[in-house]
Amino acid sequence: MAEKIILPLADPNATLETVGGKGASLAQLSAAGLPVPGGFHVTTEAYRQFVAANDLQPRIRAALQEVDPSSPHLLERAAQAIHCSFDRSAIPEDIAHAMNAAYTALPGTNPVVAVRSSATAEDLPTASFAGQQETYLNISGPEAVLAAIKNCWASLWTARAIGYRARHGIGAEGVSLAVVVQLLVPAEAAGILFTVNPLNGRRDQIVINASWGLGEAVVGGQVTPDTLVLDRETCHILERQVAEKQVMTVQVAGGTSEQPVPENRRGVPVLDDERAADLARLGVRIGQLYGMPMDIEWAWANGKFYILQARPITALPEPAALAPVEWPLPNPKGQYMRASVVDLMPNPLSPLFASMGIPGIVEGFRRTWRALDHSEPVLPSDYFTTINSYAYGGVKFTARQWWWMLSRMLPAFPRLLRTAVPFWRNEVHPNYQAAIARWEGLRLDELSAAELWNGVSEILGAALHYVGTLMIATTGAAAGSEGLLTMLYKSFSRREGDPPATTLVMGYNSIPVQAEKSLYDLALWCGEHPVLSAYLQATPSEKLAVQIVDGSQPGDVNTGEWQELQLRFAQHLKRFGHIIYELDFGKPLPLDDPTPMLEMIKVYLHGEGVNPYQRQSASEEKRKQASQMMLDRLKGLRRWAFRKALNWAQSLAEVREDALADIGLGYPLLRQMLKELGRRFAQAGAIRQAQDIFWLEKAEVEAGVAGLESGLKLSDLAATVEQRKRFCEQMKGITPPSMLPPRKRYLGFKVDAFVAATDSDQVGNTLKGIGASAGTITAPACVLHGPEDFDQMKPGAVLVAAITTPAWTPLFAMASGVVTDIGGPLSHGSIVAREYGIPAVMGTGVATHRIHSGQVVTVDGTAGIVTL
Repeated sequence: MAEKIILPLADPNATLETVGGKGASLAQLSAAGLPVPGGFHVTTEAYRQFVAANDLQPRIRAALQEVDPSSPHLLERAAQAIHCSFDRSAIPEDIAHAMNAAYTALPGTNPVVAVRSSATAEDLPTASFAGQQETYLNISGPEAVLAAIKNCWASLWTARAIGYRARHGIGAEGVSLAVVVQLLVPAEAAGILFTVNPLNGRRDQIVINASWGLGEAVVGGQVTPDTLVLDRETCHILERQVAEKQVMTVQVAGGTSEQPVPENRRGVPVLDDERAADLARLGVRIGQLYGMPMDIEWAWANGKFYILQARPITALPEPAALAPVEWPLPNPKGQYMRASVVDLMPNPLSPLFASMGIPGIVEGFRRTWRALDHSEPVLPSDYFTTINSYAYGGVKFTARQWWWMLSRMLPAFPRLLRTAVPFWRNEVHPNYQAAIARWEGLRLDELSAAELWNGVSEILGAALHYVGTLMIATTGAAAGSEGLLTMLYKSFSRREGDPPATTLVMGYNSIPVQAEKSLYDLALWCGEHPVLSAYLQATPSEKLAVQIVDGSQPGDVNTGEWQELQLRFAQHLKRFGHIIYELDFGKPLPLDDPTPMLEMIKVYLHGEGVNPYQRQSASEEKRKQASQMMLDRLKGLRRWAFRKALNWAQSLAEVREDALADIGLGYPLLRQMLKELGRRFAQAGAIRQAQDIFWLEKAEVEAGVAGLESGLKLSDLAATVEQRKRFCEQMKGITPPSMLPPRKRYLGFKVDAFVAATDSDQVGNTLKGIGASAGTITAPACVLHGPEDFDQMKPGAVLVAAITTPAWTPLFAMASGVVTDIGGPLSHGSIVAREYGIPAVMGTGVATHRIHSGQVVTVDGTAGIVTL
């Protein structure tokens, strides 16, 4: 029995099946004579016997039945149920005895160890599961070691581990967990070594991250480490960045703690040239041992290096795979750019939105034009289109289209700009609300497939009519009005020291600001209840989201307070949960995952962030003072013209953000209807899970609906869905050209005035963009690819994103600056950055690909330059 339960660290039987990925790697390193701390393996057999002895597998299976990898609530609920089962289960006596014997055989009395999970689906060449299971450091004593081992077993079923395996198609039945128990290295310094350069893919370079103390602060991203780039052949240092290291992980009684780095060591290099070269040579040996690029955790203690872990680097792109071979144009003679409403579509589109939403935007614009001008607009067939799943606008016009724009559209625009906002407010917005109301109270599971599809079509049609109206009523009009106001402000009487023109259109109590205030109010209320406040701050937001939304109450919190919190949070979600991250209805809404909102409440509870009431009030006062100052200076015709321009721009600024915020008003119901259709498609064998419906095209859904209505067998589209998912994932790593074919000028204007910079324009360590909010800041970057990354945002960081929409507003309370791939002076991010008084650079084209989280950047919002 014991030989199956325990194996020596370098035992030849320590394989992936017996000791998991981490254990097998450590066994290989140890057997090769590399400096690995001593210890032993608790094999997967021990886990299986524990599960069998306590009859846990049926409970695991039951908990996973309703899991949806895109739903953090369901993942967390499943994880909690499984963890409770593990908590109540005892380790069989013979297994506990074998573990205790192996532990007491280690040198010393009650030696201090690290207890580390090692899953059978982990650290593989095709998927790195780093961080999915738990590690417990500074554990001492047999009982503490046994408890840590059981906690490691339970961590096979954390929400993030369940979701990660589900997304990678790894079933629940075959997975098991081993545990590695090793002597803890009392590290003076630690970090990570990459045997290739993970930023540019160069195989002839080694990259080392290094910081003081244990390596947890580096691995967990709590500290900006020193970064060294070395030549792989010579191990000479090519580049060294010495960070101001603020935090270090140290050993404390029963575990570890984050503590400030002493002042006299913060700016001191962790590794000198000689030690860095020695470590690099160890990295070369390990790379040769495995025959592939490796990510290696290391520590320095007692005058020598120790290797703590080595795993394959799975996300390293080949240089040839950085871009597709071609960007095929829908019209070979066409011209396409990513601008206008495309700013709301920064990522590859879901196939269903591409096939329904893109044509729907064009039709929405046509409907608005017909209603306002009583004529048919003459637009290109590719006015909006997709290329490699990215949205583009077609800007190549025929002679007939030019004639229509010059003879009909331009003369009509002054009148349309006067009538479009009332049309949006009095007709389009109410009609959108009415379409939602017609379907809102119905039981979706009682509707036929055809009825569901009719509802989807009606609500989406109303939503995209709304978007088409905004293109005239607010987006285009706001750009024109603010441009005119800025020109008059600068030319009439602006003096040195006067505020920028954008001050004249700031400080309105828009819907995104109201959402921010709502979270702030909720945080203030929670702060009045100390036990509740302490629980919220100490509990992971994923767990809180499940408890608050699904109704389970923690034992220590007062029942009345908890129910009031649930009520207030539900009211917040009802009012603001529809505010979109992206125009694509296939992408989640704030309503789908409330964890970012809970993170923001915690920020306020910690005393961080900016009071939105004070900020908005200050901006409003500045606007009023600047407006009155200019009016007092001007006389006669100039005063009349400036007042007209001011009133026009301010009236549009007041409604612009509200209009954007309500684009997604029907999206919650629309997504529910589509998921109900998807559930039926999955039952019929067409797709694997309900949310896969977003990966179908309109014609495929229509065919499926017809099949369900007729009782016919549906086509199996599962393979097609998986192929589309893989293509989308590949395209996410690519910077789409801002203009196709590439051009420097269009219609005599410089292209960079209205589209993002191209990849070829951005060379060296500076990124050029559009200065959207003045000022300069130097700080670590935080690169967020979507709401799933919001919990990574740290107070004082520079927010880096493809684009920000109204749903991103609460993050600005933590940001010291903003950088985006696309967007311009009137983008949502620009407006909010100016409200917050933080520097912003928009339209860099490549920020999310060139900048990595933790990297220190300087954002010059006046010059429009980001320095890496």
